[in-house]
Amino acid sequence: MHYEHLFVYRGSVVSPALIQPARPALVEVAGRARPVVLAGERRLPVPGPLGDLLPGGGLQRGTVVSVEGAGGTGGASVVLAFLAAATAVGEWAAVIDAEESFGPLAAAEAGVALERLAVVRLRDVPERFGQVVATLLEGMTVVAVTVPRQMRAAEARRLLARAREQGSVLVAAGGWPGEVALRLRAEGSAWSGLGRGEGLLGARTLRVTVAGRGAAGRERTAEVPLRAAS
Repeated sequence: MHYEHLFVYRGSVVSPALIQPARPALVEVAGRARPVVLAGERRLPVPGPLGDLLPGGGLQRGTVVSVEGAGGTGGASVVLAFLAAATAVGEWAAVIDAEESFGPLAAAEAGVALERLAVVRLRDVPERFGQVVATLLEGMTVVAVTVPRQMRAAEARRLLARAREQGSVLVAAGGWPGEVALRLRAEGSAWSGLGRGEGLLGARTLRVTVAGRGAAGRERTAEVPLRAAS
């Protein structure tokens, strides 16, 4: 391969400057590793209580899913759960790390198989965001991004069309300026296990609201327990 491929905690960190020249190689490798999706398997299963909250127990392929929530409310944990869902069934996922804040250890503790996760460091987001995301959607089952403030509706429509064409799921953290199949909102979280000045952090529970089109048109809210870090 001709793109930069570094292993950090067994995950892949890809330089965006080299993505376009290496586009055929990236798509070929991810395409070989990506299982064939049958007509009746158009939904990526999400295990556990979070999946129970979603229509059909998973994410519809070929769609955009928006995840919103203020810092500390658990939105990042929801995104990690979706990345974990893809890698758990042997498929590839990618995350665009615009602020170089992605934590491989936290991802691994959330169940993400790092050997099937590509991390793209992208500093000049507004100029190259659409190009890089479109390329990743060609070979990855789930692509997670933080939506740039300058993103326009026309770009959102183009990326949705690419996701539909490739049968991928684009998970957008922040306000997505276009059509979404599901809109999840993390409203807060609580930890168990701590007493009065003593004890260890145990399970974390998120309060998540989901709404969307079709079967998800009716807004639902649930407490979603997550696996505690080891």
